[in-house]
Amino acid sequence: MAEDRFQAPDYYQLDELLTDEHKLIRDTVRAWVKANVSPIIEEYAQRAEFPKHLIPGIAEIGGFGPYIPVEYGGPGLDQISYGLIMQELERCDSGLRSTSSVQSSLVMYPIWKYGNEEQRQKYLPKLATGEMMGCFGLTEPDHGSNPGGMVTNFKDKGDHYLLNGAKMWITNAPIADIAVVWAKNEAGRIHGLLVERGMEGFTTPETHNKWSLRASITGELVFDNVKIPKENLLPNKSGLGAPLGCLDSARYGIAWGAIGAAMDCYDSALRYTKERIQFGVPIASFQLTQKKLAEMITEITKAQLLTWRLGVLRNEGRATSAQISMAKRNNVNMALTIAREARQMHGAMGITGEYSIMRHMANLESVVTYEGTHDIHLLITGMDVTGISAFSNDGSQF
Repeated sequence: MAEDRFQAPDYYQLDELLTDEHKLIRDTVRAWVKANVSPIIEEYAQRAEFPKHLIPGIAEIGGFGPYIPVEYGGPGLDQISYGLIMQELERCDSGLRSTSSVQSSLVMYPIWKYGNEEQRQKYLPKLATGEMMGCFGLTEPDHGSNPGGMVTNFKDKGDHYLLNGAKMWITNAPIADIAVVWAKNEAGRIHGLLVERGMEGFTTPETHNKWSLRASITGELVFDNVKIPKENLLPNKSGLGAPLGCLDSARYGIAWGAIGAAMDCYDSALRYTKERIQFGVPIASFQLTQKKLAEMITEITKAQLLTWRLGVLRNEGRATSAQISMAKRNNVNMALTIAREARQMHGAMGITGEYSIMRHMANLESVVTYEGTHDIHLLITGMDVTGISAFSNDGSQF
């Protein structure tokens, strides 16, 4: 069992930009992760098993719906606090952050923003404590980057809706008590439906044989003539913009989380190269090693500044979807590059479970793809700066 010796880099004294509350929240999550997750995460990843017993602890540190108002069971924190929680969770493992951010941004967020008061009171307090777990059904077998092409649909049957279709690559699906599912009505308009565990015709088979996010649980959502009560329709927003609004929140969290993974890889590489002796000297004394470390800390610092500013804009309600896309794409790519370099710097030890590097690297291969691929986010930025869509003729986008 490897000791968690992580020390966070702060090359530009960015702690000075944080409030005392921000630092208390971050340090509390960091201490919880070091005590409860770091000692076991490698074992669970090797077994491809999700550590379900951690769910109450994630709830206690505010990891489920950090920005959800107190009246609905959330802690009512700001967006920078949310980001710092995601950073500290992903510093340990991307799958841990996925569990938290899906519950927060893809389940609780749409119920809070698009649901009615009855739905908020019914679901949000239990989701905040982890008594209920949720998942988000948007991606389909044939529709990933083009969610508007979804075929999952529901029909009005008078006193209920009848839902048919399937979703895949769904984090938390096999353990979810509730799924926020996006489907088209008979007019082709996309709506959100709350599908509950136990509804006849609703199944959630688990996805096996993953080389990435092995400590996270992934599955499918299958709907075979599922009867949905009409009160389970999210009433306050429809159209593709509804699920994309949820993804904005989740992508923002990913932008912070990726920094955590990069920080962990950098910290490990810095420590290892100062301790590893070759040719009679630490390999940190070699020019190429110092070049790699200098580039790592530079890119981490740039990402920290980018994301902190995005957090300020989110707090002010001024952050755009395109700005969030830029941060998600930049920070995940940065983290993946650092993980790959750090793996080489650890030599053969870099592929073992004694270090977190290879696990981070494999996890980030999923993070760079989900919730908008690297290339799709690049094109979103391109469209934003040119005003010209490189997507479909109708300008739709993921």
